[in-house]
Amino acid sequence: MSTTQFAEPSGILILNKPTGITSHDAVYKLRRLYKTKRVGHTGTLDPLANGVLVMLVGRAAKAAEYLSADRKAYVATLRLGITTDTEDVTGKILSQSDKLPSAETVAEVARHFIGEIEQIPPMYSALKVGGKKLCDLAREGKTVERAPRPITVYRLDVVPTDTPTDYVLSVECSSGTYIRTLCADIGSALGCGGVMATLTRSAAGGFSLEQALTLEELNEMTDEQKIAALIPTEALFSELERIVLPEFYYRLCASGCEIYQKKIRTELPLGARVRLCAPSGEFFALGEVREYEDGTAIKAIKTFFAL
Repeated sequence: MSTTQFAEPSGILILNKPTGITSHDAVYKLRRLYKTKRVGHTGTLDPLANGVLVMLVGRAAKAAEYLSADRKAYVATLRLGITTDTEDVTGKILSQSDKLPSAETVAEVARHFIGEIEQIPPMYSALKVGGKKLCDLAREGKTVERAPRPITVYRLDVVPTDTPTDYVLSVECSSGTYIRTLCADIGSALGCGGVMATLTRSAAGGFSLEQALTLEELNEMTDEQKIAALIPTEALFSELERIVLPEFYYRLCASGCEIYQKKIRTELPLGARVRLCAPSGEFFALGEVREYEDGTAIKAIKTFFAL
């Protein structure tokens, strides 16, 4: 359904988050720009980082749980010869080294980080242990045991720069990967230490930096232009089969009832997820095929637009 049919704007905004603000700061700014309290984001970006931040405005915020597993792409600067408590250049320096490896050695060692690997989350992260964020514990001077987590690095390209300590990393990885930690781990494997000096997220959730708008651009738009800039929520589920329900079954489904496949002549397997659309063709819910006493049926598991 189009955002103009509702008093509250709804859709996806791809923001090019600037450095210097938190992801929560970005949420507050979009709440003001779109005049709604319902704004969320997926995939937190640290203040040091810039780039793609997928923002969910209005009813689209309900889709946040379905974006957590997407792969992401980054361009980062690895700075060798230094370690810090935050694993990036903003932290307290813990060690320094003048013994820098050759570019060939850096490339060779980095190759060992491609594929399925384990990564220990940094202390300066939003992960919680015992109900408290690791970063809050770190600020109190505390360090706690963190279990390694499996991640996948699909691609890792390393390019030297004119500065001997600095390398540009182009990374495609699974959600949950800490690029700061990747830089630190590469530096540790090289024996000289390493930190992340810059970070740009170039893609997330199937959206790229080319699609992103800056806060400055949004500030210059009219209300109509800002609403037009929102991508329909349905785009998040574009790979799923699309089912347009007849009026009767649409009203039943939107009211929480299951719709038997034999009634609408579909034969989807159990567990299959689908885009459910009103008779007009407008998306209103995410559905799933489940087993019931009288056969398989499609039930709305997340409704984005009501009748």
